[in-house]
Amino acid sequence: MIFIPHPYTLNDAHCFVAKCFGAPECTNFAIANESGVIGGIGLRRAEAGFQDVQKHVAEIGYWLAEEYWNRGITTEAVIAFTEWGFRTFGLRRIYAAVFARNTRSSRVLEKAGYEYEGRQRARYFRDGEFIDGLQYAKVHLAP
Repeated sequence: MIFIPHPYTLNDAHCFVAKCFGAPECTNFAIANESGVIGGIGLRRAEAGFQDVQKHVAEIGYWLAEEYWNRGITTEAVIAFTEWGFRTFGLRRIYAAVFARNTRSSRVLEKAGYEYEGRQRARYFRDGEFIDGLQYAKVHLAP
């Protein structure tokens, strides 16, 4: 699971950028337009110790500034980035887990061709409450 601190501080942003620059492969990118960075998208590959049996799997995460919602930008980015992940890393499965109440993110994944795999009860704990997660995945078995 990709961890996003809440609230997200400037220090969190500095730590994230430093981690990206220190990574052995580039898997995190900005979503930008003519005015600058408006979001981000990335993949997280299998953790050490699981690379032998999960080297074909990655988790996708993304965000977009609220003023750019409802324009198809995130869906377009998820479609392109998913295909890039399959091609670049030879992945066969890319998955995402979203808060059950985040219907916009679920819709993005569905429009990008991800299939709903199930509900994970009480997966998250935020702001004093347990929140269910919804699991989505896109599988690409052809070489």
